[in-house]
Amino acid sequence: MPKLDQQLEQVVNQRVAELPPAQIRAFDDEISAIPGIVKLTLGEPDFDVPKHVKQAAIDSINDNDSHYSASRGTLPLRKAISDYLMKTRSVHYDPEKEIIVTVGATEAITATTFALLNPGDEVIIPTPIFSLYFPSVSLTGATPVKVDTSNDGFLLTAERLEKVLKREGNKVKAIILNYPNNPTGRCYSRDELVSLAKVIKEHHLLAVVDEIYSELIYDQPFTSLATLLPEQTVLISGLSKSHAMTGWRLGYVAAPQDAINQISKMHSFMVTAPNDTAQAAALEALTNGAADPVEFKQHYQKRRDRLAGAMKKMGFEIAVPDGAFYIFAKIPETFGNDDFKFARQLAHEARVGVIPGQAFGPGGEGHIRLSYAASDDDIETVISRLGSFMEQLN
Repeated sequence: MPKLDQQLEQVVNQRVAELPPAQIRAFDDEISAIPGIVKLTLGEPDFDVPKHVKQAAIDSINDNDSHYSASRGTLPLRKAISDYLMKTRSVHYDPEKEIIVTVGATEAITATTFALLNPGDEVIIPTPIFSLYFPSVSLTGATPVKVDTSNDGFLLTAERLEKVLKREGNKVKAIILNYPNNPTGRCYSRDELVSLAKVIKEHHLLAVVDEIYSELIYDQPFTSLATLLPEQTVLISGLSKSHAMTGWRLGYVAAPQDAINQISKMHSFMVTAPNDTAQAAALEALTNGAADPVEFKQHYQKRRDRLAGAMKKMGFEIAVPDGAFYIFAKIPETFGNDDFKFARQLAHEARVGVIPGQAFGPGGEGHIRLSYAASDDDIETVISRLGSFMEQLN
């Protein structure tokens, strides 16, 4: 096994070296070896990719569709994304000039931050939130300004945003919003977004919105900030959650042309071009698969209601999710805010895997996240084991 030459040990990017490992994956890896554990840890749909979508990929392979695609993605797929966004957001994005197909929403986030941020910039990030945004901002030399929303129902209010902007001054360049939110499942209503849009517009902020869970919203209509403020919004989404295509790594960015031109450069430096076969599948999903997420959502809503209802009876305080497929629950008072201790004890004694809330930033401490993108059988097993565990604590 080769060992790095001692003279090279400091030859690393210091910004990367100073970042901690991704806590979600690290904790999942830590508990995965526990025999018989049932994990509700990762945001991984348990459904199969729809058959017609898989067939489109098979046809692509059989047709030897295996060459470099256009860097921004195939034009038919970009047109399908444009049509979808027009139908769902009432915003027209030029498929040739204002849309990029990316290798998952993760690449879209990274390409966007590296293309548009500079050292010294500040970026407001309401927390708890998917932790990828923190390193994506920090590695550019910009500073994440983490705003704990736990006292406001896990949503950023316009009033709170104004206070943060007043405190931070003109160094704030952008805001990142994720809705429905990972880990809480909370989503902004239209009125709440209208209020936020007013503040964002007045302060000339760039809004990067991650709407990957937009097809999975249960109790209210979905509203996009892009609908209200298209000239200042970079919209990121993809097919991973809506069509159970996490492993296909297919996302996209839509934004005004000046922003897209810069994001496109970073995108091409990172990945050259997206995968042909995944794009063929995505084209089918967007063209003929509108009903697929509707069916998935019905199952998720039943699972949400079952798991949330059972956990409330056990004494958990829950931010009932409006969308996505996560339960974010406060841990028992006897553990204080030590959600890692609670999650480890739960994993080893009850063989139930969850993610500690601290992994999602300020406001997450003292909570756990459970993903109900799991089979009905697994959810019933978790309810039984969790119930027994809580009874023993009492």
